Amino acid sequence: MDDLDRPAAALRALPPSCGPVRLIAVDGHAGSGKSTFAARLAAALGGAPVLHLDDIATHDELFAWTGRLRVQVLEPLARGEDARIHPYDWNRRCFGPTRPLPAAPVVLIEGVGAGRRALRPHLASLLWMERGAEESWERGRHRDGPAQDAFWAGWTAAETRHFAADPSRPFADVLVQECAQGYEWLPGPAATAGADQIVTESDRFAHPSRPPY
Repeated sequence: MDDLDRPAAALRALPPSCGPVRLIAVDGHAGSGKSTFAARLAAALGGAPVLHLDDIATHDELFAWTGRLRVQVLEPLARGEDARIHPYDWNRRCFGPTRPLPAAPVVLIEGVGAGRRALRPHLASLLWMERGAEESWERGRHRDGPAQDAFWAGWTAAETRHFAADPSRPFADVLVQECAQGYEWLPGPAATAGADQIVTESDRFAHPSRPPY
């Protein structure tokens, strides 16, 4: 069994949050491992669609994309219809051809700000990648190389301002800790006891080499 099979089953069991869709946010600092984790979780969910906020944000609107997300994604999903997004091309600095985002039982939305205030009422669960800002940014800079140094300088300032005004971590249901092998799922600040809770008290201190999920 994959280490994400068990939480994937728990996420599928959550009540729908946006029309018939269970919208699951994966938030965290840039470079914290959100995209890799979301891809693995999507696979464990049987190929769940993933919306990357890089497709919604732009150079001029690093965080001012809420209206576009509402019109292109939230409103169609709430009606049980497939969403249709226009992914932003970060090289050409323009929006590309329309791409569908199916109204599947579970849809993942990953990116910095996925758990922001305007989105939380539409979420079935908010997952936060538990890695500090400086470590995450260093990983991101290493990944992108020196050519992106100027972009990263502007990004870190913008991200700091965003989370200062609209933090996500205090509202997370789960803190996802990357381990040497897999992930450890810890109760987030917003977690409450219940039959559908993903992380249980007996699981939270599992040995990192054998993640509870």
